[in-house]
Amino acid sequence: MPALTTPNCDFGWTAVDFHLPGTDGRSYRLADVRGPNGVVVMFLCNHCPYVKAVIDRVVRDVGELMRDHGVGAVAIMPNDTAAYPDDSFDNMKLFAERHRFPFPYLIDETQEVARAYDAVCTPDFYGFNAALELQYRGRLDASGVRVVEDPRPELKEAMIAIAKTGIGPTDQAPSMGCSIKWRAAA
Repeated sequence: MPALTTPNCDFGWTAVDFHLPGTDGRSYRLADVRGPNGVVVMFLCNHCPYVKAVIDRVVRDVGELMRDHGVGAVAIMPNDTAAYPDDSFDNMKLFAERHRFPFPYLIDETQEVARAYDAVCTPDFYGFNAALELQYRGRLDASGVRVVEDPRPELKEAMIAIAKTGIGPTDQAPSMGCSIKWRAAA
């Protein structure tokens, strides 16, 4: 499973709308998950060791952004579930429950949303300001799959600044993770 890194932030790129089913039985659009001060769009999956290594900090940091800073959030699972059954919708429900996701966990069965966002890997983090302009595309923190004692919460810090000023940091480190499992072309 090769590790990939995300491209640099394309500042000002506008968030793409979606309409996807969530593990809670509801369907969501971008307007349903955005907060008054911005939104974090995350591409996650259940089986990736990079996601597993950071998921508790994702829940903690993004939960704080939602609760204390007016930032909305959503996680989208883009992988081919036929080839990767660990990422099935039923397993997504279990993963979200086990980790107590405070944000919706959606499945992108057609992979159209992941393609529209030019998502590369899981995890892949996008931070948008209140005008839905991209201001952050980077990592959660420096940990990756290795244990790092109290890593600096880069996504959280960036989103707090974005919530206050509408502008993200110019210095951003790319996220690293497992490649998205694309369906074979028909």
